[in-house]
Amino acid sequence: MTRKNRRLIFLLAGFSALTIAAVLVLSAFEESLVFFYSPTDVIAQELRSDVPIRLGGLVEDGSVSRASDGLTTTFQVTDMREVISVTYTGLLPDLFREGQGVVVEGHLGTDGVFVANEVLAKHDETYMPPEVADALKKSGQWKGTVP
Repeated sequence: MTRKNRRLIFLLAGFSALTIAAVLVLSAFEESLVFFYSPTDVIAQELRSDVPIRLGGLVEDGSVSRASDGLTTTFQVTDMREVISVTYTGLLPDLFREGQGVVVEGHLGTDGVFVANEVLAKHDETYMPPEVADALKKSGQWKGTVP
């Protein structure tokens, strides 16, 4: 075997190893992706209950209630078209309140209630998560400016 053939085999083996590594990394990344859905999207699509997703919208006025344990909170997220009930156990962000934009991460329960494991609230008076603002603009319900 000539030196040129050995070099070609070495390059092909290296390229193959890099390709396999890239495929493994991308497949692992795909499994950990969490997509954003508005309540209308969640209701329109039949999502499996074991799939982690991000749900975004506005906390509906008058919908927040806290359980007697002090940690479990239920509220409703709306995009002004559809409403989804959310339950969350844990400490809410200080800026969480009714009428504001939120993104909650978790999964849709078999009973149709979204079980959140993280709640993200806006950080000042004018901020709304871009995904939430886009979904509200697409539905024609929100007239603010997208940050």
